[in-house]
Amino acid sequence: MKIKSILVSQPTPSAESSPYLEIAKKEKIKIDFRPFIHVQGVDAKELRTQKIDLSHYTGIIFTSKNAIDHYFRLAEEMRFAVPDSMRYICQSEAIANYLQKHIVYRKRKISYGEKSMADLAPLFKKHHDEKYLLPCSDVLTEETAKVLNNSGIDWTKAVMYRTVASDLSDISIEEYDMLAFFSHQGIKSLFQNFPKFEQGDKKIAVFGVSTKQAAEEAGLRVDVMAPTKETPSMTMAIEKYVRANQK
Repeated sequence: MKIKSILVSQPTPSAESSPYLEIAKKEKIKIDFRPFIHVQGVDAKELRTQKIDLSHYTGIIFTSKNAIDHYFRLAEEMRFAVPDSMRYICQSEAIANYLQKHIVYRKRKISYGEKSMADLAPLFKKHHDEKYLLPCSDVLTEETAKVLNNSGIDWTKAVMYRTVASDLSDISIEEYDMLAFFSHQGIKSLFQNFPKFEQGDKKIAVFGVSTKQAAEEAGLRVDVMAPTKETPSMTMAIEKYVRANQK
């Protein structure tokens, strides 16, 4: 089956040199972008039902930029002045640098890992006396919980935002030859928006093992998988598939 149109379940790339746009131009195919999911913050009232008092914590663990934004949003909503003495443990340097959007970075107690949660274990060992809060979404990964539980620190989860399905009612899903997904929530959104969806000849591209698992559990056939050794990015995997089937 020749691929003529692809729907990527992510926002439109801001860069003009996006690999997706290069594929569209080289292979003469249509590629559209539309986020299948979006983040929705909880309010102060809902946070209080979780019995969370922001003033009780001396350290914050940030695993994403979303977590940073929603923590400081709720702190302002609850009129909590985050003390300069707060310790911040961030999953990566990029996340740590994002703190500058909300605080004066200099002279703050900020530490970060390389990339994964496991990288933070030595930091928790070094700063084990703090009482930590983990601002997060309603979906907490097993790896995150495992690392925190094994670290021996005092930590509490605070659900500050949720990943919810976007309204896709204006999309004609049957017009696309391929759909590209990046999370299990994206797969869930597909069936929430199109409960009678049937794959047929339509190709499904997925990024990540958990996305692949969610697709297969939903009865979908996965035709394009990334990352792999040959195709470490979604764009490389899609381009390889498109080229192989354009003859």
